[in-house]
Amino acid sequence: MSTDPAIELPYYHGSITRRDAERELVLADSVDGLFLLRQCMRSLGGYVLSLTYEEKFHHYPIEKHLNGTYSIVGSKPHCGPAELCEFLSREPDGLPCTLKKPCQRAADTPVKKGLFDSLRENMLREYVKQTWNLEEAEDIEQAVISHAPQLEKLMATTAHEKMAWYHGKISRQEGERRLYAGAKTDGKFLVRDSEAGTFALSMVYGKMVYHYRINHEKSGKYSIPEGTKFDTVWQLVQYLKMKPAGLMTNLGEECSNGMMAASSKTTISHLHFACFLWEYHGFVLLASATLKPSMSQSADSQLLPMDCSGFVNTYHDPKDLKKFFINRDQLVMDEVELGSGNFGCVKKGVLKTTEDDEKGQIDVAIKVLKNENESLVKDEMMREAEIMHQLSNAFIVRMLGLCQAESLMLVMEMASAGPLNKFLQSNKSTVSMEGIVRLMHQVSMGMKYLEEKNFVHRDLAARNVLLVNQNFAKISDFGLSKALGADDKYYKARTTGKWPLKWYAPECISFHKFSSKSDVWSFGVTMWEAFSYGGKPYRKMNGIQVCEYLKGGNRMECPSQCPEQMYMLMMKCWTYKHEDRPDFKQVEGSMRAYYYSICNKPQPGEEAAEPIK
Repeated sequence: MSTDPAIELPYYHGSITRRDAERELVLADSVDGLFLLRQCMRSLGGYVLSLTYEEKFHHYPIEKHLNGTYSIVGSKPHCGPAELCEFLSREPDGLPCTLKKPCQRAADTPVKKGLFDSLRENMLREYVKQTWNLEEAEDIEQAVISHAPQLEKLMATTAHEKMAWYHGKISRQEGERRLYAGAKTDGKFLVRDSEAGTFALSMVYGKMVYHYRINHEKSGKYSIPEGTKFDTVWQLVQYLKMKPAGLMTNLGEECSNGMMAASSKTTISHLHFACFLWEYHGFVLLASATLKPSMSQSADSQLLPMDCSGFVNTYHDPKDLKKFFINRDQLVMDEVELGSGNFGCVKKGVLKTTEDDEKGQIDVAIKVLKNENESLVKDEMMREAEIMHQLSNAFIVRMLGLCQAESLMLVMEMASAGPLNKFLQSNKSTVSMEGIVRLMHQVSMGMKYLEEKNFVHRDLAARNVLLVNQNFAKISDFGLSKALGADDKYYKARTTGKWPLKWYAPECISFHKFSSKSDVWSFGVTMWEAFSYGGKPYRKMNGIQVCEYLKGGNRMECPSQCPEQMYMLMMKCWTYKHEDRPDFKQVEGSMRAYYYSICNKPQPGEEAAEPIK
């Protein structure tokens, strides 16, 4: 199911040309204020508003900004194309008139897909599957959902490598030879890598071959000198097929690369992707010499990211970490404390998995039990280890094993950016609303996994969401978690202890009943913390005051910068009766739909949960 924010709009026509748009407007009776929306062929994620006024056609590009808003240049930004058009139906805001009548698609006419729309899903799955060497359908789906928005711009900017007209690194003379082979029709063309480090367009006209440099600006835009600027090479080519824009003629027949470039195209794509992933995961790629080939590759072949020393596979357990208990000599513990509590402290460390010092080390977090607390906390820590050892999900901190030595130690994978609440408090200026939606969507996927496995977390809060980096969140701290029986809908606690009441649902406080539905309530509070950049829920209220506040039908107010749709989801999570509250399948569906809508991306996967209505 696609969630392009414009896909359901009846006046959205998709990837049609300006000429096609004007034809549609004429056929629909060209009155003042008649309009339609179409896909922008120059910028990724953008649109064009086509409008009639005084028997003339006007076309206004709509840009998508980094914060996820949309606007016509120089005009007020809006959270989506529908909201922008609704506003322009009330105020012209620079247009010659307000939008008055939508030019709707015929009922039997689907939205026309663009070139990249047709390539996107297969490319995305190919990148994800090969880069992480995934086989299980569930693992592939999780990776696709998690990383699609970050990868799609990369794929768009390298999509030309999949085109038949792209010939890679060939010389000017070889380009001419290929164009002269066969029919020499005007407009026959190919694109190749230029000696200047960008691209060159070579085309036939009048039995001669002309060569045009494709500029690549610092802003990332591509253009023929003095020509229109585009986000990608393939958009530039598509445009030049419709208009010559400074060329001798329109681009016509594609000079196909045949099978000659098939192998090189794939390796080029993966090389781009390797560099991107190293940057995305916080690594620094110093030089090609730091990449070492695996045993299955020859030294002179191109490398995939999983062949790089130091590449961390976040979706599979290392094969040599299946044992529950870890020997003390495998651990090197740093004096640096990552956190502390009544149980003891969490320290930074390294886990040696093989005798190869270069490849056999993993950064870990080690939860160390204080010896004086052993009799009180050991059982709880063992329960946490047993629970975590059963869980395998990209968005849940992985438990690597237990070590019994000078102290009982729980060894977990490292999430070096720390707790979500503290990270947001310290990085308000650099984390966008879109970034927070992405992180909370990942948390919802982790909680959906727990729900499917019949686990109740009981302590979901921003302090227990750890960040690998600014773009990757994992749920942690399973000390209060419980596994329900196959037929159990809830767990009833026998004692209260020290409970985080501000995160607890009413049935937890009043009846000590815990379920995935009570975790949903906690998820709503965690959302509030995230969208208030690490704010403290219920401010200075104590637990008893919070209970009375909720019984009175009150709920926390919307954080100042929080999108309305996200606050509406919080309110759904805070439904007083647990039976009326959504489950995590619905919550994740709503998070996913909203996330991909603000990123202007179609949802990956054949089926997606319906968002909460």
